[in-house]
Amino acid sequence: MHVAMIGTGYVGLVSGACFADFGHTVTCIDKDAAKIERLQGGGIPIYEPGLDLLVAQNVKAGRLFFSTDATEAVRGADAVFIGVGTPSRRGDGYADLSYVYAAAEEIAGLVDGFTVVVTKSTVPVGTGDEIEAIFKRVRPDADVAIVSNPEFLREGAAIEDFKRPDRVVVGTQEPRAQAVMRELYRPLYLNETPILFTNRRTSELIKYAANAFLALKITYINEMADLCEAVGADVQQVARGIGLDNRIGSKFLNAGPGYGGSCFPKDTIALVRTARDAGAPVELIETTVKVNGERKKAMAGKIGVAANGELKGKTVGILGLTFKPNTDDMRDAPALDIVPALQAQGAHVQAFDPEGGHEARQLLRGVDFKDSPYDAAEGADVLVIITEWDQFRALDLDRIKLLMKTPVLVDLRNIYKPDDMRARGFAYTSVGRPAV
Repeated sequence: MHVAMIGTGYVGLVSGACFADFGHTVTCIDKDAAKIERLQGGGIPIYEPGLDLLVAQNVKAGRLFFSTDATEAVRGADAVFIGVGTPSRRGDGYADLSYVYAAAEEIAGLVDGFTVVVTKSTVPVGTGDEIEAIFKRVRPDADVAIVSNPEFLREGAAIEDFKRPDRVVVGTQEPRAQAVMRELYRPLYLNETPILFTNRRTSELIKYAANAFLALKITYINEMADLCEAVGADVQQVARGIGLDNRIGSKFLNAGPGYGGSCFPKDTIALVRTARDAGAPVELIETTVKVNGERKKAMAGKIGVAANGELKGKTVGILGLTFKPNTDDMRDAPALDIVPALQAQGAHVQAFDPEGGHEARQLLRGVDFKDSPYDAAEGADVLVIITEWDQFRALDLDRIKLLMKTPVLVDLRNIYKPDDMRARGFAYTSVGRPAV
């Protein structure tokens, strides 16, 4: 099939490359000429493991193309996907749908023959209705079906998630559109992937409901971690004990400094706004948003306590700045709250991240960026693990101890074992476990 993908950000580029790998002919379109030029030259604007190879293979095979001009690709497409950004609108937290609506207007002027127009971007309930209204206004004669097909991609594992998903959700009750969507995802039938067809509004809500539930689960175990610290329990054992219950499950029960990233923060806030407007407030999610925001800010206090209550004039080494490993994404990362709070207490911050350094330099001021974890540890009064990159899981701890001014380690991801750290001579603080 022929696919046009509007947007070459995280969702659009990964989805486009994977559809091409399924055997479809895909053109990814973006207004950013520099980004398209980079993609045409073999460069990748985001870090996602395996994406560079996947793009290169499909470009070489003649199935994947990049362009700033949507005209030809849209006119020849069986399906046009909208994969543009929907950031939180400044000031009120609603999803900013201006890019989605602009894409819809452009597509409406270009479609030729029956075309399935698919919203891949994360959008509030009712957005598909608005897109349909745009088509009726701009191109009332267009033969189109407006479909919702939310993405469920984890950054750092996006290709695997696209090719071996838990489910594919498609919001349409139009038979011709269902046939097109089945054909697009036909390679997944070999994996017996469930494809759930719903009405459009239900599909739009499924995405928000899923992300909000996972955010709630993270926030729940973080509150349990605080309780564990207060009563002398171990949150990792608590998480294992409850996660073995199949009704609960073990995923997303890792205590830490709070959730961040491109999805959970904006999607939970957007769901709260949508629910309030509908007169059906989701108070659990409102509390989740509040508690998570407070938690990220509180982490600097935890680090201060580990430093004997005084950070002024001290050097804090930071390992990991991105919101999670295997991505260069800094959006709403806990580090964006933690680092400025440390600086406000008078600390000098030196930091290392394997992939997020470039983005972090644009967002964090006054930080001394280093080239390795050992450089970040050198001369530090306190060393803090914020992001659990694999290379931080097997550090040469004897070398780290020698490099530091004082052997104080704050592990916000519970990578190491308290008894082992004590045996090595570290003052060690983790999350939801007794300090040593």
